Amino acid sequence: MLTYRLAVEADLPELTALMGLAIGELQRGFLSPAEIAASHAVMGLDTQLVTDRTYFVAEDEGRIVGCGGWSRRATLYGGDHSMALRDAALLDPAKDAARVRAMYTHPGFARRGIGRGILERCEAAARAAGFARVELMGTMAGEPLYRACGYREIERTASAPVDGVAVPLVRMGKILGA
Repeated sequence: MLTYRLAVEADLPELTALMGLAIGELQRGFLSPAEIAASHAVMGLDTQLVTDRTYFVAEDEGRIVGCGGWSRRATLYGGDHSMALRDAALLDPAKDAARVRAMYTHPGFARRGIGRGILERCEAAARAAGFARVELMGTMAGEPLYRACGYREIERTASAPVDGVAVPLVRMGKILGA
């Protein structure tokens, strides 16, 4: 049975391992091997989300099988290791969109509603914090989930090149219902 809770600092090693598996396996069929390799440098854990208490985990019998969060900070994507992408400035709920960040599912638990469950919790928390909109930077593998959950494409883009390889990304947004 799946349970959801906020992540704590003790979860960081397990989260890092889960993200590595998800990036390496779930991007197959969407990205080339070189793009997957570059993804590891572009994506990953932003511990600010855990510190801010806006990062959720899904557990199955005590094992973390999915994670994702939202943020009231300006950073749209990237992990601790991609500092150039980070902007800790607080967003204004009256005019800015909250950010959905770092959504990952263990490959052995994909397509079981875990991502949708985390996304729903993120949206509810952002709405409770006064945000009327959310935005995210989706991977090609994540785009079908986000579309199914009502997100619309804002723009197609790519990461900064890593060893000459850019990772294709799609910025998406959604208006939160009442």
